Amino acid sequence: MLIASYNPKNTGDTMVLIMNPDAAAQDVTIHDHVARIFSTEDNQTLGYNFLKASEILPEIVKENGRVSLTQDQVAKLNQYLDGHGFSGDIVYDDAPKFVVGYVKSVEDHPHANHLQITKTDIGNGKDLQIVSGSPNMRENIKVVVALSGAMMPNGQIIWPGELHGVESDGMICSGRELHIPNAPQVPGALILPDDYQVGTAFDFQKAQHLFD
Repeated sequence: MLIASYNPKNTGDTMVLIMNPDAAAQDVTIHDHVARIFSTEDNQTLGYNFLKASEILPEIVKENGRVSLTQDQVAKLNQYLDGHGFSGDIVYDDAPKFVVGYVKSVEDHPHANHLQITKTDIGNGKDLQIVSGSPNMRENIKVVVALSGAMMPNGQIIWPGELHGVESDGMICSGRELHIPNAPQVPGALILPDDYQVGTAFDFQKAQHLFD
């Protein structure tokens, strides 16, 4: 996975890259305007902060918020790392992080009355177990699934985890959470029309008119 963000008003010329979830024990190495965050247990890179990002990617100054890095931009970042004492280990990732899912089954959570456990088809023969608190959750609906590694519009990053002792991988989203115009400002899964195809990337542009 690869999440990049650039917010010059708040963090100056720093681009933040997240490549893996936080580790229980981690450390930071900083030199040549790069901070590498890594797990002390296995030395896995968790992410990088490029402290003078525009010197590597001049075009980055046009960005504000989430950045969709191209394959060429990732190559330039890796080249900089290789030339400044780091290993160029950033992996290009253009896989969609918000997809159309189909809720195949719903059962009550054994430890929380307000939660339900869903089996949700995200296409290509893959089902995810997702714990949801949506009051309108039911079987046989199409929904928007934020996959592990997705960054929500509010900046929250979705990771696999547990909710009251039950594993959950991904999140079924509401229109409010996705910042869809005119979406009801109440909890509840965004139920998609039948013309949305399971497993396809959720089209945010098309969704701008869902609540017209």
